[in-house]
Amino acid sequence: MAPPAMAFQALTLTPLPLSLPSSRRRIRVRVLAVAADQTPPPPPPLSPSEPANSPSRLLRELAQRKKAVSPNKKHPPRRFILKPPLDDERLTRRFLSSPQLSLKALPLLFSCLPSAPLSTADRTWMDEYLLEAKQALGYPLAPSETLGEGDDCPARHFDVLLYLAFQHLDPSSERTKTRHVRNGHSRLWFLGQYVLELAFCEFFLQRYPRESPGPMRERVFALIGKKVLPKWLKAASLHNLVFPYDDLDKMIRKDREPPSKAVFWALFGAIYLCFGMPEVYRVLFEAFGMDPDDESCQPKLRRQLEDVDYVSVEFEKRQLTWQDVAAYRPPPDALFAHPRLFRACVPPGMHRFRGNIWDFDSRPKVMDTLGYPLPMNDRIPEITEARNIELGLGLQLSFMHPSKHKFEHPRFCFERLEYVGQKIQDLVLAERLLMKHLDAPGRWLAEKHRRMLMNKYCGRYLRDKHLHHYIIYGESVQDRFEHNRRLRNPSTTSVQQALHGLAYCVYGKPDVRRLMFEVFDFEQVQPKAV
Repeated sequence: MAPPAMAFQALTLTPLPLSLPSSRRRIRVRVLAVAADQTPPPPPPLSPSEPANSPSRLLRELAQRKKAVSPNKKHPPRRFILKPPLDDERLTRRFLSSPQLSLKALPLLFSCLPSAPLSTADRTWMDEYLLEAKQALGYPLAPSETLGEGDDCPARHFDVLLYLAFQHLDPSSERTKTRHVRNGHSRLWFLGQYVLELAFCEFFLQRYPRESPGPMRERVFALIGKKVLPKWLKAASLHNLVFPYDDLDKMIRKDREPPSKAVFWALFGAIYLCFGMPEVYRVLFEAFGMDPDDESCQPKLRRQLEDVDYVSVEFEKRQLTWQDVAAYRPPPDALFAHPRLFRACVPPGMHRFRGNIWDFDSRPKVMDTLGYPLPMNDRIPEITEARNIELGLGLQLSFMHPSKHKFEHPRFCFERLEYVGQKIQDLVLAERLLMKHLDAPGRWLAEKHRRMLMNKYCGRYLRDKHLHHYIIYGESVQDRFEHNRRLRNPSTTSVQQALHGLAYCVYGKPDVRRLMFEVFDFEQVQPKAV
């Protein structure tokens, strides 16, 4: 008889008669890691004549180690690699030769000139193509240096700015990659987009005095949305200057639209800097042939309540054209800086809102916080008094949320003042950033502009002055708007913009700058009260 240990071994080795099901589920095992041999390659054999510490052997080993290590090494991004600063002499030479610092009379215009003198390649492009661009836009073909008297005439710099406007970043062109051309072009389109928005805002508010801003925004988008900009460039015969080697109709959208948008915006930035807003209207409606009554520019149909309010006499008889808006000059004894725009936003019948509790209780505190009324040198004292009355009415309408009287007055003043204020604050801040950051490219300025005017910040400037307590809400929504952050931030932002629109209509652009940078401190550079 076998010993017990052997018997156990024999039992364990015999196969067990188990019947397993034939359709077994296959188990998938996912391999998560693979072990690789990390041992370095063996060093090459030493030649008998080479000692162990010879320099050539050490250099050879170092080269082999670099080959093994460098493919997996992550280099820092190019934007984080600091360049050595220029020495004082080169920095002084660069500043003194920069066209941006040649004069102090026109700071905004000179901040958009190139940061370095134009090269021979730039002058060659201007000699070949600039006459074609000026002829298409309806400008005299003579060099712009012959226009006006003295260097303080902004039209004398039109040739340089027009050249920069067409230099969108082309991968096949080395000329457009140079720093002064690339930055000059991007700074122009950064300014031009807000110029176009303000121009159409003022035009449509006066052309359609009974329309709310919603349909107006649709009209603007249909006229200058990025999809239609290539069509306008082709209508003005400028597409060959933007795409000299491509057929515009055969290009795909992502190759066609961004350059068209950049050139179109930059073009109006240059025209605004040299000739002002009336010339912007002429080029839009004459050179490009835009038609606000075209079928493609009409807004979608809406259910509209009956408009019971009046319109001003100058809007009642006929619809204003672009020539009326461009050629309008306020009379010398006008109450406001932009009287017709003010009447488009605040129609005559709105005086029935005066004399309520807000007018006596809140209006003096709001005017004291905003520094109103401003001292004006009027010939007749009654003009000053009438302006202050209209200013007080405009302030009450700026603080009256649409939830209060929107159904009784479908075309309510608050929304129209907010529309003007949004566009003028965009343009004023863009001009401020261009003059403050002379060397910054347009994309950086656009990002800074966006961050400074975000919803949560723009309303916060108003709330820091404790002015949000004076907003008049409808009784049904007052509790929600005062305690819900998602509703409060946009509503305070819209009041902030309505104040800027009112300041622009009554006192002009300087007062918008005062409100934004002195009263509300949009740049957050003033010391805070302890």
